[in-house]
Amino acid sequence: MTTYVLVPGMCHGSWCFDELSASLRAAGHRVVALTLTGVAERAHLTPGGVNLDTHVTDVLAAIGADAREDDLVLVGHSYGGMVITGVADQIPDRIDSLVFLDAVVAWDGESCWDVVNDEERAWYLDVDDTGFGVPPMPFFDERATSHPLATLLQPLRLTGDLSRFRRREYVYALGWPGDSPLRPSYERVRDDPGWNCHELDGGHNLMRDNPDDLVRILLDVASG
Repeated sequence: MTTYVLVPGMCHGSWCFDELSASLRAAGHRVVALTLTGVAERAHLTPGGVNLDTHVTDVLAAIGADAREDDLVLVGHSYGGMVITGVADQIPDRIDSLVFLDAVVAWDGESCWDVVNDEERAWYLDVDDTGFGVPPMPFFDERATSHPLATLLQPLRLTGDLSRFRRREYVYALGWPGDSPLRPSYERVRDDPGWNCHELDGGHNLMRDNPDDLVRILLDVASG
C-alpha cells in the first residue's frame, strides 16, 4: 500500500482531487488530499500572511499528524509542484517518489514567478481588492477562491536536488488553449534520463480531463 499526498494548484482545494482520490483508494492505497492555508474553504485564514513556507508547513503538518511510516508519493498539481519540492527537501527519508502533475519545477532560489511565462505573470499581478490575493479565473470551479500572492513570489530554498528520490514523474497536459505556462518546467526535465515524462491529452485539469491515464501513471509509480 502506498500513501499518496495530493497538493492542489492555485485557488483550488482538496475537492479537486475527489475522483482521483476515490480511484486510488479503490485500488487499495491511502490518500491525503490537502487544502492549503488561505485558499478555498481555508480562505479565511490570514491570506495576507501566507507564503510558500506556510504551504510547505501545511503539508509537513498533515504528514506529521499521520502516525504511519509509509513511504510517501507526493503529487503536486500546477503551483503544487513548488510545495511538494519544498516538502521533499525537508523530509527526504520519508519520500519515495514525486509526481509533477502539469506542475511547476523550480530549482533552489527560484520562485513560481521565475519559472512561468509572461501571460501567467500578468494574471498574478491582477490582484483582488485586498492586494494580497490572485483571483480565480472565470472558468475555475465555483468553489475556487483568490490565492495568496506571496506564495508565488517567495523563492524555494533547498538543501539538495530531486535526484535523491526513487522516481520523478512529469505529466504534461497537451490541451492548453495557448502556450502553456508549464512548458518551461516540462522542458527542464523532458530529456533528463532521471525523469519519466508523460504527455496526456486534456487540459490543465487532467484529474477531470484524462482521469484514466492519470490513475494508470500513479499506480505504476506505486508498483515500482
